[in-house]
Amino acid sequence: MSIKAKRFRAQPAARLLNGKGQLGNVMRQARMLEQAQWHLREALPTDMQEQVFVGGYHEGTLTLITNRASWLTWLRYEQRRLISVLREIPELAALTRLNFKVRPVRPVFVPAQQPRHLPAAAAEHLLDCASHTRDEHLRRSLERLAAHADDLQDPPSGDD
Repeated sequence: MSIKAKRFRAQPAARLLNGKGQLGNVMRQARMLEQAQWHLREALPTDMQEQVFVGGYHEGTLTLITNRASWLTWLRYEQRRLISVLREIPELAALTRLNFKVRPVRPVFVPAQQPRHLPAAAAEHLLDCASHTRDEHLRRSLERLAAHADDLQDPPSGDD
């Protein structure tokens, strides 16, 4: 077994982010896309501002993503105006065309909350079962379950 010396030392984060490495390029691209999104929102009507997103930029082509085909048609009619607005960003001065894509945005599914209530009478039955059970794990589980009762005054004790 051999121990090899490290060739490179750790670099400060500022050097990685602002340097000419891959991470610096990714950060610059992300900032440019954020600026493009902001400029695009300023140029769109208010009902479309939350429906159109900048998808990416590659070799003079900026990809715009929308969730409905009707917005896509409007964007195609306004393509020249949008290109001139987006060219105001220095990094997008070489922008030649827009690429449009329709990607339906599916809202995040949030299951409906179904609060459950344990009546005090049911808790008493669970505690009664727990007191007659020899299995230690089952007894503790029944007592924990009974502790969820709505009107139970005292928590169950583990003495039984």
